[in-house]
Amino acid sequence: MSQEEVINGVHEDLVKRVLENQPDDEYLYDLSELFKIFGDSTRIKILYSMFDAELNVGEMSKILNLSQSSVSHQLRILKDAKLVKFRREGKSIYYSLDDDHVRMILSLGMEHVEE
Repeated sequence: MSQEEVINGVHEDLVKRVLENQPDDEYLYDLSELFKIFGDSTRIKILYSMFDAELNVGEMSKILNLSQSSVSHQLRILKDAKLVKFRREGKSIYYSLDDDHVRMILSLGMEHVEE
């Protein structure tokens, strides 16, 4: 760092620059809430089951060896977080990942874990 003011070991220009680029607390809170959703392994399994397929609750229940009520409960949380979308076809409801951002988050997470 060049001619910046250093007071008590603190680079004031660096602190100022970081603070200027820091997102608002509201955005950081929303981001932490999003990551809380990903903090449950059942929800991660549900999301991964829909990585390349649109599924109904019965199919997910069979794939994941979970009760339909358990899957439905987790899907409600995922829908509220806008991670999953659904469509009706007759009496059936099919679920899929909401958009490519969700797929990207999952992919990047797996890349990080595999390192």
